[in-house]
Amino acid sequence: MKTLRKLIALLLCGVLPAGAAAGCSRDGGDAEATGPVRLLVFGAPEELQAYRTLVGAYAEKHPGREIQLIEASDRKDLLARLSTSIAGGAAPELFLMNYRFYGQFAVKDAIDPLDERIAASTLVNPADYYPVAMDAFKWRGRQLCLPQNVSSLAVYYNRTLFEKHGVPLPKPGWTWNDLLTTATAMTRDAAGGVIRGTESEGAARRPAVHGLGIEPSIIRLAPFVWSNDGEIVDDPARPTRLTLDNPPAKEALKNLIDLRLAYGVVPTDEEVESEDDESRFANGRLAMLLSSRRSTTTFRSITGFEWDVAPLPVYRRPAGILHSDAYCMTRGGANKQAAWNFLEYAVSAEGQKIIAATGRTVPSHIAVSTSEAFLGPAQPPRSAKVFLDAIGSVRALPTVSTWPEIEDVTGGILENALYRGDRLDDVVRELDEQTRPLFARGEYPR
Repeated sequence: MKTLRKLIALLLCGVLPAGAAAGCSRDGGDAEATGPVRLLVFGAPEELQAYRTLVGAYAEKHPGREIQLIEASDRKDLLARLSTSIAGGAAPELFLMNYRFYGQFAVKDAIDPLDERIAASTLVNPADYYPVAMDAFKWRGRQLCLPQNVSSLAVYYNRTLFEKHGVPLPKPGWTWNDLLTTATAMTRDAAGGVIRGTESEGAARRPAVHGLGIEPSIIRLAPFVWSNDGEIVDDPARPTRLTLDNPPAKEALKNLIDLRLAYGVVPTDEEVESEDDESRFANGRLAMLLSSRRSTTTFRSITGFEWDVAPLPVYRRPAGILHSDAYCMTRGGANKQAAWNFLEYAVSAEGQKIIAATGRTVPSHIAVSTSEAFLGPAQPPRSAKVFLDAIGSVRALPTVSTWPEIEDVTGGILENALYRGDRLDDVVRELDEQTRPLFARGEYPR
């Protein structure tokens, strides 16, 4: 099959004008770059270093082909920069974005479809990639972006701390109640004593270590709703509203809200403001943290304790939520062929091995994900296969052009519910009322 694909590509290069076929050039592989390719990304310092490593490897292999990294401070900064540059006619050639956010640019026809380039490529074969990640970036029948990763949520845990207190380690098949019991057992004061529930309100018994860190957001809630046989929207393909009023979803939501005021196992909002959960875990003050693969690059700098990952707890069946980022090519980019050359390399087996070795990704390339580049035991987590085992049960959130606004609105409501203790029925009603108008004006990939 690869031989046939290569033959087709060579025939295209032979019959089309120079440079007209994607991937064609006089040297038989890559078209000459005529200027720098700008790639817009964001991330923690360790994540950005991973992309610098990839760019460096590409430059070493292809001298003279300049890739200029544009490093946004966070996701909101990236979205703002991209929107402004597209509107101003100065779009970067490439950007890296999660599937939950690219719809707002797809609906404006600001992304160049990649189907023809993929068909002519000798490096990219769609069959080599996890379908759930590829499908997340299809818009109205076209492959708009190519995914670099297929992560899911996992439970990061401080193995050293667990062993110190003699608490059983998280394991596959554990339940939400197991998670709660474990988080309670790991919430400790400065002397190492267990703090239960409202005891944490006493000034003398403030937790030195909290049992769990979890972001109060729809993307943290969704997998538990699905695991409980519930749904978060009325129609995954074309949702019109949230359905957190159904009993399974409501139960999962209540359990999330209870973590703070009922059980005291998660930090307060003031504590999170002063030290975010990722930093708190890295500093040894958080026993467990729900996060995606992106935290691995940061946690590999930890030297004070050993850590590992465990699968998400289960209600009725395993369920996970897709975390996938992809390289997208803008329609307005000035140097498209050079941009494709880099994009093709970045998502190829060679490029994905490089970025996987940094710890940043669960490779979307199937063969790379099962190779030593990802599963090798030289660096933590030792249980990296947890991420692969979850792929069969991960689901994507709805792709709708207004999803970024939906996440912002729901995030504020859920944050108030967790830290302020708002009534459950009021939370459900407010979530519905605030998001219905956003769904109504959204556009969808099908």
